Amino acid sequence: MTWDEMLPLLAEASGQTLQMVLWSTLFTILFGLPLGIALVGTDRDGLFPSRALHQVLGLVVNVGRSLPFIVLMIAVIPLTRLIVGTTIGTMAAVVPLTLGAVPFLARLVETALREVGRDVVQAAQAMGANRTTIVAKVLLPEALSGLIAGLTVTVVALISYSAMAGVIGGGGLGDLAIRYGYQRFETLLMIVTVVVLVVVVQLVQMLGDTLARRLSRR
Repeated sequence: MTWDEMLPLLAEASGQTLQMVLWSTLFTILFGLPLGIALVGTDRDGLFPSRALHQVLGLVVNVGRSLPFIVLMIAVIPLTRLIVGTTIGTMAAVVPLTLGAVPFLARLVETALREVGRDVVQAAQAMGANRTTIVAKVLLPEALSGLIAGLTVTVVALISYSAMAGVIGGGGLGDLAIRYGYQRFETLLMIVTVVVLVVVVQLVQMLGDTLARRLSRR
C-alpha cells in the first residue's frame, strides 16, 4: 500500500477517533464529575453524609471499573440501540466508551476532592456558606489541578478504549490497524497507525500535565 492510499484512510480513521473521544469525554465529565462529588459528599465526614447512598454509589463505581471494556461494549449493545438507534458506527461507540469511563473518572474526582484540606471546608462553613457554594467555590477550585490530572488520565484511557471500537463497527485508528494492518498484512500501515496513536496520547498527556502544573502553582 502506497502513502497516497494510506493517507486518506489515516485521515478518516483519525477523524473517527477524535469524534469518539471528544463526545465520550464530554459525557464522561457530565456524569463522572457529579458522581465523584457524590462519593465524597455522602461519605461519613462529607457535606451530605448518607451511609446507604455512599455504599450504593461505591458498589456501582466498583462494578463499572471491574468490567473489561470489551465485555462492557458487548453487554450494553441493547442500551446502545435504545439510545442511539443503532449498534454500529462512531456514535454507537460513544455509549460504551462513556459507560466505561464514568466510574473511572468518578474515582479520580473523589481522590482529588479528598486532597482538599478539611480546614478549608470548615472555614467556608464557619462563614455561612451552604453546601452547594462549598462544592462550587471551595472544593472544585481547590482541587482543580488534581481534577485536570484525572481528566487527562481518563482521556488517555478513552483513546485506548476507542481502539477496540471496531468490534461494533465504530471505526477509528485501532480498527484501521486491525482491519488493514493486521488482517490484510499491511505492516507499514499498522506501524504508522500505532505511531499516530502514541503521538496523540503523548500530546494529550503533555498538555494535561502542563495545565495541571500551572494550576497547582496558582
